[in-house]
Parts: sequence; structure tokens; C-alpha cells
Amino acid sequence: MSEEFDVVPPETIREGRATDAYFDRTMEALEHAGKNPDVVAEVTANQFATGAWKLLAGLKDAAHLLEGRAIDVDALPEGQLFDGGPVMRIEGPYREFCRLETALLGFLSHPTGVATRALEARRAAPETSLLSFGSRHVHPSLGAMIERSALLGGLDGFSNVAAGDVLGREAGGTMPHALVICFGRGQQEAAWRAFDAAVPESTPRIALTDTYTDEVDEALRAAAAVDDLDGVRLDTTGSRRGDFRHIVREVRWTLDAHGHEDVDIFLSGGLGPDQLRSLRDVADGFGVGSYVSNADPLDFSLDIVEVDGEPAAKRGKLTGKKSVYRTADGGHHVGLASHEGPDDAVSLMEPLLRGGEIVREFDLDSAIERAAADAETVGFTDD
Repeated sequence: MSEEFDVVPPETIREGRATDAYFDRTMEALEHAGKNPDVVAEVTANQFATGAWKLLAGLKDAAHLLEGRAIDVDALPEGQLFDGGPVMRIEGPYREFCRLETALLGFLSHPTGVATRALEARRAAPETSLLSFGSRHVHPSLGAMIERSALLGGLDGFSNVAAGDVLGREAGGTMPHALVICFGRGQQEAAWRAFDAAVPESTPRIALTDTYTDEVDEALRAAAAVDDLDGVRLDTTGSRRGDFRHIVREVRWTLDAHGHEDVDIFLSGGLGPDQLRSLRDVADGFGVGSYVSNADPLDFSLDIVEVDGEPAAKRGKLTGKKSVYRTADGGHHVGLASHEGPDDAVSLMEPLLRGGEIVREFDLDSAIERAAADAETVGFTDD
């Protein structure tokens, strides 16, 4: 175990040690009794449809957790929206995956919450550039999960460099207030010019323009100081904003009045769907942080619903193996697997593992496209 950081290593998770202690007790009791029933277990947040759509994420990590076990697993596709019923079904000897439940639920619950928040942000500003700036608000070991889930929900990019290494995508970003402050009050031009001179040519020239004086003043000074400035970013703290929309409009007006129509305006700092809707017509892009990264995990649970071929479930849970369908009108339907599904419906449960072998590919771009298309199909809104 690492002593430097409070991080559970991947190999420990894979071995089933990242578990609740009562699963260890369960394994001990079953082994002592010589029992290992064949079960059907389902991962579910709500038994029936609620109308509150969520975006499934985390499936790649979940599949690798279950890999190598003597089980079959079916699941909804990554990037599928659902509002009830199972998102995953596991079939096989219970002791094969008993200790993995805790980690499995974590791999699905947290990313699904983050991806859903990202989709809410995307739908609030559908035509505007959105970047994920929120990984600083979570444990650093979660950075890649946060950024992958943000992309899945439709954000255009992210800021975490290490996450980019994991995902094979380049992180983006320009400058913090710290850079401007290092040059000192009244020396904002020196900071902007140093940035312009130092960073790679491919890095957008976007100046942070609210450090010492008002946004209009610094935006105009930055446009004059840096040739071919791509844009300015306003990260004004909430306590200083007043009417933020008016401030942004004034910056736009002043830049245009001085011949800087080609300088874009980007906004960041505590923005959520309400602010995005209010500002999307006056801004060219947004950095979205804690609204996405600090999303509550979805409250998934894993329940046995069938034992040795017979329906079985605890009180309050729907017994029996289930199927999940999408109808052409965007309906999400759940029914017993032994029954026919709705007319003209598409089954959403797809093979994930067979005999412990992963049989699905995890293409992030395809999942992003699926999420966007399904959001249209079901009429997803962030309200």
C-alpha cells in the first residue's frame, strides 16, 4: 500500500480488497457452508421510470474490474440515457464477484453523476464552446475519470494534463491570475506579452483580464498589447460581479468600438446551467468547473434478483431477470426478460463480458455521439 498518498492502488481494487467488510464476512460464510449459487444480479438506481434522466458512464472501468471472472455481464451502452431499471446485469456464481460490488458501484455511480451534470451544461449552451475546469475540486487520483465523464456529457475539452495523458487527448488552458500577479500591479501587459512569447504557437492567445482593474479596461489593454489576440477570459469572482451579463456586454461593445471585433470573450468561475443560459448569447465560450466535477454520485445498488433459475429479490426490489428497451418516442421501458418487449422497441442491454472476457470496445467518440443523439431522442433538459 502507498504511504505517500491516501490512494488505493489499482491492483488492490482489482483483487477485491476495495470492498465493504461485510462482503468478506459473506464470502467466509458461503465458503464455510459450501454454497456458491448461480445468480442474476442487477445494478439499478430506480426500480421504475422516474422521468429524471441520467447518463451512464464508467462502464470501461467496471468492465475491467469484472474481467477474468467466470461470469457473463450485459449492460446498457456507455453514453445511454436511462431513468429507471437496471443498467447492468451479472450472471454467474455469486462468489465470483461478491467482493467486487463496492468498487463496481463506485466505478458507475460517480462517473454517471459527473457525465449527467456535463450533459446538463451542454444542453444549457448547445452552440458554445465548453471546457471542463473542475478537476481541481476533487481528489487528484480522479482527474481522468472527471475529464472523461465531462467529455462524454458533451464538453469540448478539459484542463487536467495528467488526464490528457490517460485519455490520449491534449489538455487545454491559458493563464491563471497567479501569472499576472507575479508580474505585479500595473504590469499586466508584461504578463500577457510574456505568455504570448513563451507558449507554443498552437496555444490560443487568451488573456485573463480581471486581475487588478475592471474587465473593460484590462480587456482593451490586452487587445492592444498582444498582436493577434484570440480572446479574453473573465473569471470575475461572484462577490465582484454585480450584473455579470452587463459587464460582458460592455466588454464586447468596447472591444468592437476599438476595432477588436475578432477578439472572443470566454467566461469562467462558478458557472452552472442557469448562468450558461443567461450568458450564452454574449460569450464565445465557457469554462465549467465545480458544477460538473462536484456532482453527487448516482445512488446505484446491486441486487440479486434470481437464484439458481428462480426469481428472488429482497422486499422493495423487483424480482426476476429484466430487459430494458428504448421506443421510438424516447420511452425507457423495463420488463421481465421472459416477456416480449414493447412493439418496435430496441433492446438496450448488450453483451459486455462473456465468460469473463470483455466483448465490447470502448470508443469515447462513439459514446459522445450516442449521448448527444439520445438526449435529443428522450428530450433531455437540465431543468
